[in-house]
Amino acid sequence: MPGGRLTQQDRRQIATGLAEDLSYTEIAKRLERPTSTITREVMRNGGPANYRAERAHHATERRARRSRQAPPPTAPAPAADSFGRDLATVQEFAERFTELLVATGIPRMMAGVLACLYTCDTGSLTTAELVQRLRVSPASVSKAVGYLEGQELIRRERDTRQRRDRYVIDDDVWFRAMLASARLNAVLADAADEGAELLGTDTPAGTRLADMGQFLGHVGQDLVHAAEHWREVFAAQRTARQ
Repeated sequence: MPGGRLTQQDRRQIATGLAEDLSYTEIAKRLERPTSTITREVMRNGGPANYRAERAHHATERRARRSRQAPPPTAPAPAADSFGRDLATVQEFAERFTELLVATGIPRMMAGVLACLYTCDTGSLTTAELVQRLRVSPASVSKAVGYLEGQELIRRERDTRQRRDRYVIDDDVWFRAMLASARLNAVLADAADEGAELLGTDTPAGTRLADMGQFLGHVGQDLVHAAEHWREVFAAQRTARQ
């Protein structure tokens, strides 16, 4: 596997991969580099929406020159957090977790916001904090949190002390997400049943839609029952730990 610093040609291939909407993992395979290398490169140079190969290459050269000219740092950045966890390891996990969420179909920016919320101990961040962590624009964060709120994967709280909104991921997040999915299944099931009646239940198309309606209806009901059951189980476990 090639080592050393990324070349200008490497950065052009990264930009091409982003334009093709490839994941960091896919781009890394093309370049035979670790996924974490590609993730750091993109995030420190504008994020996936604003990455430009030439600009990233020049910025890296400028940073290298400043590093050679700068005096040795007197106070190195902490390598561990208040729990003694290695910060680099935590960051690498957040990047891998983002890639896994992307693989499930969640758009990259939304996946990045979710990964940040899951891996911070407070479970809540402001727009400014998300901008700093993801190195993207406030508009990108606003679009991402709007999508995640619509999917009921996060909720919004007003921080009266700072006079700004905080985005929260709490214990019931996946329960609400499962209910939202069940509601969508119910809507699709109703539409399929309507289509079956319209096209005729004794026709091939009508039969296909009728089967779809039955399947989605049963799956939706099972999803609600399973979500309610495990919500009660986990709530009891949390109470026992307190």
